[in-house]
Amino acid sequence: MTFLKALPTTVFCAALVGAALAPNARGDSWNRETVITFSAPVEIPGVHLAGWGVLPAGTYVFKILDSSSDRHIVQIFSADKLTVYATILAIPNYRLKATDKTVMTFRERPAGQPEALRAWFYPGRNWGEEFVYPKAKAIELATAENTPVLFTSAEIPVEVSVPIKSADETVVVEMKTAPIMAVKPGGEEVQVAQVVTPPPAVETVAEVQPEPTLPKTASSVPLIGLLGLLALVSAFVLRKTQVLVR
Repeated sequence: MTFLKALPTTVFCAALVGAALAPNARGDSWNRETVITFSAPVEIPGVHLAGWGVLPAGTYVFKILDSSSDRHIVQIFSADKLTVYATILAIPNYRLKATDKTVMTFRERPAGQPEALRAWFYPGRNWGEEFVYPKAKAIELATAENTPVLFTSAEIPVEVSVPIKSADETVVVEMKTAPIMAVKPGGEEVQVAQVVTPPPAVETVAEVQPEPTLPKTASSVPLIGLLGLLALVSAFVLRKTQVLVR
């Protein structure tokens, strides 16, 4: 499920969907806000507004709602950003080469059915968002595409009547703790690490211990005075000795 594995499917599906992708200004990289135009319907996973399981051809805005763990929450908005159509569970996945443009990949579907959204790569990033499907849909997609598909078996609602607007809402909290697996075309369930390249562990920087501070010594002025006094005494003694010798 790495980018190389996804490449043939990506090219094929992109040709069918004919999606015109137009990322917005890079200034919104903190939430990766991206404007995307689909020229054909696209099926999406996650929790969506009733009737929006398939996005009609049109322009949408993708944003990261939450990315505080090894899983991310992606939201899809209307072009004016006033309506949240979907809230989707995703995990990081790797591509060999980052590009300066947004890349969306899709999953193959039988003829006449809309392509299914697979992953979203923000410009300049090697790590993208691999979307997680409900188990039943994941099995269907894995069989049609002949490749593993991420899924969660958690009982998360598919449709909602009110858009999700906060990372603190119950359904988002459930997404962030839901177990994620992958299903192979034959129905075998495997660990995510077998099909998705995980991001590298955060390097631990060794704490640098400060060098011990030596206690400050006393001023050198008294020592200089003492040496001067000794020199005077030595000179006096030497002079007395010379007088006696005479």
